[in-house]
Amino acid sequence: MNKVAWITGAGKGLGRHVAMQFAEKGWRVVVSARTASDLYTLQSDCQAMSGEIIPCAADISDESRMAALVETIERDIGPLDLAVLNAGTYIRFGAEDFTVEKFRDQIDTNVMGTVNCLAPVVEAMKPRRQGRIAIVSSLTAYRGLPMASAYGASKAALTNMGEALRPELEQLGITLSIVHPGFVRTPLTDKNEFPMPFLMEPDTAARRIVQGLERGKFEITMPRRFAYLLKIGRCLPYRLYFAITRRMIGS
Repeated sequence: MNKVAWITGAGKGLGRHVAMQFAEKGWRVVVSARTASDLYTLQSDCQAMSGEIIPCAADISDESRMAALVETIERDIGPLDLAVLNAGTYIRFGAEDFTVEKFRDQIDTNVMGTVNCLAPVVEAMKPRRQGRIAIVSSLTAYRGLPMASAYGASKAALTNMGEALRPELEQLGITLSIVHPGFVRTPLTDKNEFPMPFLMEPDTAARRIVQGLERGKFEITMPRRFAYLLKIGRCLPYRLYFAITRRMIGS
C-alpha cells in the first residue's frame, strides 16, 4: 500500500513542492490550504507521478475542521504515516504599528493553527505507535529580529514546543522533526522589499526537508550557511547583537 501523508499550506510555495516530491516518490498525499483552486492545480500538475495528490480545502484556524479532516483521512484514505504542518503566514510590522490585533493574528495562525493540526494527528498515531510529524518553524526562531516580533515569537514557540515534545513522542513511537527554513522564494517572500540573504528556490528547500525526514533528523535547516550565522548570533552578548540589529533598521 502507498504511504499516506498530509501536508498543510500546500497550495503554494514550500508546501506545494514538498507535496510534489512525496507524490513523485509514490505517496498518497492529502494536501490542504484555504484556496481550493491552488490545490486542484497541484493535483493536475502531479497526474503523471506515481503517487496521488488528494485536495482538501481547509483552514488550520478551524479546530473542529482539522480534527474532522484527520478522521476522514484515517477512515477513507489510510493511516497517516506522515504529517507536514507547514501552513502559516508572515505579517510584517514594527513598533510604530504594533497592535494587539496584529500580534494575536500571527500567534493564532502560526501557533494555534499548528496545534489544531498536531493534536488530532498525535491522537491518530498513538494507537499504532508509529508515525512522523514535521513542524515548519523558521530560522527567525533562533533570535529576535526587527519587524518580526510576532512572527519570530510564533516560530520560536513552535521550536520550543517541538523540543519539549520530541522525547515524549518518541516514547509513543512517533518521530517529531522541526524544520527551520531561511528565505525561500514563495508568494509571501516575493512581497518583501528588503534584502533576503541566501534566498533558496522552493524545490531545493523541499528536497532538503524530504531528505531530513527520511533520515529521522530532529532539526532540518536550510540554507546551512545562514543557519550557522544565526546560531552564532544566539551566542552574542546583547550589546553586540543589538548593534547588528540596529543597523538592520538603519539606526
